[in-house]
Amino acid sequence: MAVTDSSRDQKEVDKSASQHMGEDHSRSTSKALVFPGSKQVKHVIAGGVAGAVSRTCVSPLERVKILLQIQVKNPKFSGVAATLIKIGKEEGFRGYFKGNGTNVLRIIPYSAVQFAAYEEFKKLLNITEDLQSQTPLRRLVAGGLAGTTSVIATYPLDLVRTRLAAQAAGIERRYRNILHAFQTILKDEGGMLTGCLYKGLPPTIMGIAPYIGLNFAVYETLKDFVLRHFMVKAREAELKRMDKDKVLPVTVRLLCGGLAGAVSQTVTYPLDVVRRRMQMKGISGDLFAYSSTGNAFTVIVKDEGIHGLYKGMWPNLLKVAPLVGIQFVTYEITKALLYGEGFQLPSSR
Repeated sequence: MAVTDSSRDQKEVDKSASQHMGEDHSRSTSKALVFPGSKQVKHVIAGGVAGAVSRTCVSPLERVKILLQIQVKNPKFSGVAATLIKIGKEEGFRGYFKGNGTNVLRIIPYSAVQFAAYEEFKKLLNITEDLQSQTPLRRLVAGGLAGTTSVIATYPLDLVRTRLAAQAAGIERRYRNILHAFQTILKDEGGMLTGCLYKGLPPTIMGIAPYIGLNFAVYETLKDFVLRHFMVKAREAELKRMDKDKVLPVTVRLLCGGLAGAVSQTVTYPLDVVRRRMQMKGISGDLFAYSSTGNAFTVIVKDEGIHGLYKGMWPNLLKVAPLVGIQFVTYEITKALLYGEGFQLPSSR
């Protein structure tokens, strides 16, 4: 009888535990999408969503950055606030989002490839959940390779976006829309075989590899730092059953992303300026007639000083902080939803 009672009691305990686990699972996945498909497909979708959301949020500052970068003689724009006001007066609200359609069209596949490639390169470099394998150097290499892969796949759209966004900066208006821009460039600048859609690609790769690599390396390292030094004692039990993206509050991850973006852009910004200038070849006469990446650096420093390599830096930093933070957090949330995990804000204790 004692054995029977014990067995019955154990069944009741197991039943209660099962029901409790079911309730927890229901709560944790109440907001999940339960999306079918492979991990790679989910990473691609999450990356595309992250890119579109983050770029649209910072489109006005992206426009200001490009306008400040490409002007050389008789500048029409000066300063972030003044440029924002001038765009609003001359072009209206839509002016803040000029070129954003092209940008989003480019950034969806770009960001999708970037995040999906990063997940794959992490596997190749044996970056696992074990903290010892998650070294900054491995993250830097994985991010750099992911950035290179994504930029090669989407570079023509980036060139067209730059041309469209620059048309208000004293450059003759030549393109009506995205398709017309592609047709005109191919017709007037030598056709597909001449590489006219890849002008400025070398400095882009030179800048993107360290930029994306630093983004991932600094972001993930900062999250680890916060967990180790500020949150582990308070949430040790929670950390054991949840991944760090669910333990860290969204605000903390946004700050980590902002700092990561600021560091990476400060390091690689001169290459971004050179890339934009070289993309303008063919529509600006002799204004940006650089023969190579090295020649572009030399001419810019000679004619404009070191400051010329940092034109548009401040609006870019203002843009990067929310951009990178929103991008990483949106990716993590979307990925969790697609995996059927749902998304819950960490409880504050």
